[in-house]
This record gives sequence, structure tokens and C-alpha cells, in this order.
Amino acid sequence: MKKRQVALFLALVMLGAALCGCGGGSQTDSAQGDNGVKGTAVRGGEITVGIAQDLEDSLDPHQMVAAGTKEVLFNVFEGLVKPNSDGELIPAVAESYKISEDETTYTFTLRDGVKFHNDQPVTADDVIYSISRCAGLSGEDPLVPALSAVKSIEATDKKTVVITLKDPNNEFLAYLTVAIVPKDYTGQSTAPVGTGPFRFVSRSPQESIVLERFGDYWGEAAYLDKVTYKIYENADALVLALNSGSIDLCAHLTPTQTDQLSTDTFQVLEGTMNLVQAVYLNNAVAPFDNEKVRQALSYALDVQGIMDLVADGHGTPLGSSMYPAFTKYFDDSLTHYYQYDPVKTKQLLAEAGYPNGFSMTIRVPSNYQPHMDTAEVVVEQLRAVGVTATIEPVDWSTWLSDVYTNRNFQATVVGVDASNMTARAMLERFASTSGKNFINYNNPDYDALYQKAISCSDEEEQTALYKQMERTLTETAANLYIQDLSDLVAMKKNLDGLHFYPIYVLDLSTIHYVA
Repeated sequence: MKKRQVALFLALVMLGAALCGCGGGSQTDSAQGDNGVKGTAVRGGEITVGIAQDLEDSLDPHQMVAAGTKEVLFNVFEGLVKPNSDGELIPAVAESYKISEDETTYTFTLRDGVKFHNDQPVTADDVIYSISRCAGLSGEDPLVPALSAVKSIEATDKKTVVITLKDPNNEFLAYLTVAIVPKDYTGQSTAPVGTGPFRFVSRSPQESIVLERFGDYWGEAAYLDKVTYKIYENADALVLALNSGSIDLCAHLTPTQTDQLSTDTFQVLEGTMNLVQAVYLNNAVAPFDNEKVRQALSYALDVQGIMDLVADGHGTPLGSSMYPAFTKYFDDSLTHYYQYDPVKTKQLLAEAGYPNGFSMTIRVPSNYQPHMDTAEVVVEQLRAVGVTATIEPVDWSTWLSDVYTNRNFQATVVGVDASNMTARAMLERFASTSGKNFINYNNPDYDALYQKAISCSDEEEQTALYKQMERTLTETAANLYIQDLSDLVAMKKNLDGLHFYPIYVLDLSTIHYVA
């Protein structure tokens, strides 16, 4: 048996972990975040965080879909292990673990004194229930397909849980970030209960979500007593709220928005969103069921021009469904696979039977200003090659139900992330059998590569297979890839402790006032 401290992505490089903010200064306090405000960390107090969407899907951590929901509830739930801001998997509900030499047996020692937010102690039965539920061990479909690799899970004593896999799996540990929840609690979808540093208090639909510090948290206690998320689906209203002083912190802003903020009140920090923004195309409807049309539009987009107009050049251009924080899986050679070439666009459109172009509709979640701004530039660039694109703004709940779930769209501009930190999570959504395949991509060659990759036990070979999958998406122009968006965070100058993560989360446990 050997014990490992596993780093996500095998020594993941974080883009945005050490970035400067407008506040300036430095601090030796151990609680210092990426902004480095001078002062002593203060415990207590409360803040209001502005967000662009309500938590429209289930609050059950095993069933939630939206990245924005996961971003908020990252503060409420934990798995046996969890990611830290350096991109490492560290013990959480489990205090330690061992992996067998053949990599099929994972033995977890549970941490003493871990409580759920309902004050019940975490037991081995809760762990077995949570993993079994996600793995589909009771005969139902797995809620987390990757956990179907589990053959069995059992407790050998009150503190020890043993998970046995059907075959070795290089990415398995990262999926054990899946939340541990109480076995007999049935209210997760509306009143979630986890083990994290904050506990859920309330949700007022379309208005707010309230969290408070969990006093019996097993680890380092959160600094803040209370956090209220206020929902502003209108971008102008969000800026007004910031300037009125009613919001203390807000992430995912555009340069236009941050330029309107008082520099006396706010510091602006910059990271990356760690997602793939693209014009996602419904491959099952005309004209996007034609590969040549998709390739033609890929040549029509001037990605750098989009970044210049939308974010003053900030962001990282992408050419496939993987972003740079994935290091060894990221293939930078695909970034400029389609060079801006309007002549090539028109040639391919003519070959595809559209010499005079066509009309299309892009459905965009109206509460996400970066995606709305991007769509506007895309429309103008497509107009230049004879394609008439119309933006249809939709609210977030409509986007989730109509576009994502029912796949009722031609094109949409959004960002796709990997909340559980694996290459598989980024790429499995394009397998033809995946319930997450909202673009209806159907490619037997891709499916074959996917099956080989997820069953592969050789790390180097698996990495090569994932890169082949990325190349296939690019060559067939599954989507019109744009960028990993820059993430601008406005935070009042009397706050510190913000850390950027290599995933789409906002960790509130380290944020604090300074004195």
C-alpha cells in the first residue's frame, strides 16, 4: 500500500493564481489573498456578493447542473477530498487515504469530529450512501457517470471506508470531490446540508441566497459571519448596486463595468474564469449538421478581434474544449487551427450549398454580460461573410430548460467548465450517449476515442487519447471556439483574502475585513 498526495492535473499550472489588483500594497498576514491589501485580518462581519443568476436548478449537489449554482455551493459542500487554490487535492471529510499498488482499491480514513450543518456527525454510512448514490450502485443510472467505475464500497470499521474499482482509473480520486451528504436527509434540493465552512440559511427566488459561518466546521473557520448573495440579472442594475455601496464583492465583470466603478472604493483583481467560451452549435439542426458550414464559420471569427472589443484584449484564445489550466491535456497547437480567413469562409459556404449565406439565431443568457457582449461582436463578424445572425436574449431559467435540457436552439454563447477538475469532465459531454451533450454532437470516431480513454490505465496513453479527442472536436468544428474569459473581480478595499482557483468557484472562507 502506498499513500499519495495527488496534485490535480499532475502539477497543475494555475493561470491567475498570483495576479495583481488595483488596491496595491503587500501584507505578511497568513490570511493574505491574491490582492495583498495592507492590514490585520479581522474575524466577523458580513458581506453582500453580487451574482448574475439565481440558483434555478436543484440545490442537491449530486444533481445540480449550472456552474453558477456550483460556484455558490462550493462553500457549503465537501467531498472526501477537495481542491485548494493551488490546484491540489487535499483531504477533507477524510483525513487521509491510501491507494493500492494496482490502483483499484482506495482506503479512506474518516476525519474525527466532522459534522453536517444539521449538527449530525458524519458517519461511514453517510459516505457509503453518497458515493453509492452517485455511482448508481443500487441499480439506477449513475448521477456521476465516472463513478460507475466503482465495483463496491464498504466500511471496515467506523472510521474506514474502502472503495474498490472494476479497473484502474487515473482520474478517480478527482471524482471523490463529490459531496458527502446525510444518508437520511431528503431536503437537499431546496435546503442543502453539507459539511463546508458555510451553512445554507435561505433562498428568496430571484432575490437572494444567504449563507452563514458554520461554527462547528472541522477545519479553519471562515472569517465572515454571514454572506448574502444578491441577484442582479440586469448588468446596468449590477453596476448601480456596486456604486451605491450595497454590494461588497462581485466576480465575472467586464472591463466596461469595472471602468464605471469608483477607484476610491473598489480594487479590481484579475484571474481567468477557467472555462471554454464558444458559440456552441446544435449539430443536429440545419445548417449546423453540415461540417463544412461549421468549419466555414470557424474561419469567419477573428478571435483576437472579439477579445479586443469585449475585454480590451484580456482573455486567452482557445481552439478546442480544453483550457490552459489543464496543462498536460491542453493542446496549444489547436488554438490557431482556424486562422481568420473570410475568403475561405465564403468558399466553404458555397461548397456546402450556401453561396449567399443564411440566417441563424443565437440564444444567449441575458444575465451574463460577457456572453452578450461576445455575441454582439460575433454577429457583426458573421455579417461580414454574408451570414445574418440574430441574438435572442433569454433569462437563465429559460436557457437551462430550453437550450441546455431540451436542446431547442441553433446556436448559443456560453462558457463550459469542469467543476470536478478532470479532462474527462470537459470532454465526455460530447459523447453521443452523454446526457450533457446539449449540442447533439454525434461522431463515432470521437465516441470510440472516448471509450478507449476512460478505460485506459496508462497515464501517458490516456493523455494522448484526450488530445486526439480535442483535435477531433476542432477538425470537425463541433463549436466555434473563442476563449477562456478573463475574470475581473471587484472587491471593496477594506476586504482581503480572495484566492483564485483553477476551477469556476468563489471561496468565501478566506475573505475577511482588514483593520
